[in-house]
Amino acid sequence: MSNIGHNNPPLDPKKAIEKNIERKKTILDRDPQFYNEVPLPSWIELSLIDVCNRTCSFCPKSDPTVAPDTYNKMEIVLIKKLIKDLKKINFQGAFSFCGYGEPLLHPNIIEISNALGEFWAIEVVTNGDPLNIENIIKLYNSKITKVVVSMYDGPEQLSQFKKLMKDANIPDNFLVLRDRWHKGEEFSDYITNRAGTVTSGKQVEVAKLSNKKCFYPAYHAQIDWNGDCYLCPHDWQRRNTLGNIMQKEFFELWNSKIWNNYRKTLFDGKRQKSPCLQCNCDGTVHGSKHYNAWLAAWNKK
Repeated sequence: MSNIGHNNPPLDPKKAIEKNIERKKTILDRDPQFYNEVPLPSWIELSLIDVCNRTCSFCPKSDPTVAPDTYNKMEIVLIKKLIKDLKKINFQGAFSFCGYGEPLLHPNIIEISNALGEFWAIEVVTNGDPLNIENIIKLYNSKITKVVVSMYDGPEQLSQFKKLMKDANIPDNFLVLRDRWHKGEEFSDYITNRAGTVTSGKQVEVAKLSNKKCFYPAYHAQIDWNGDCYLCPHDWQRRNTLGNIMQKEFFELWNSKIWNNYRKTLFDGKRQKSPCLQCNCDGTVHGSKHYNAWLAAWNKK
């Protein structure tokens, strides 16, 4: 994953999305890895901290009654437990620091990154606001693989972040710059309703996706700051916990009855359970190989 990046996002948001999808294919759509004949995730997303410095209209953080800033943060003891669990199953996927807050606001992100990065690639998704010469050098010298910057203010941010990289004397491809400043109809090309949580922009009607399959639970694991696991990154209201990694081993949770029940209904195109009932996300962009691997694994039993 370390050689993947783009710093010249096209102004057409559709093309920008296509470029970002292509960038992530090498890890999300690789051949699945197995443990005890069970397909493992290729992508684990960690929500390091429950706070953001912005209140974007398309994000649940804009409504404190839905997603308040609690300032709760992931502790290193949880990271060490997760590392132990994943080494046990020889996990070969990658990590994303994103989730329900701004990851660069975590005071110990370097320590966490170096612990996980000893074994796996890490992509940090940020709004870019906390970046300056001092901390971008620290991030580059850590074991973080990529820093993905979602630019919300305007195209002038391109030159701003390129200058930052030049002044910090770091390689141009360490930052991946994504244009997210569009406000018109094209805005809907890269947002969802966060499983029925927000209504910003001209979004796809939920009814149009009510019978569409979703592959998220085939390849993606979502872990909150306290170790709670959730179905996918779109469940911002965190309605249904699938277990906690501080209480059980990761693989036991990943292959649990509740997680598999969700997989079976979503693989059949039945979005009848919360939070999927209100979701308008196309969950088939990535993960088709993992989806097929799960079906094959179940057919063996």
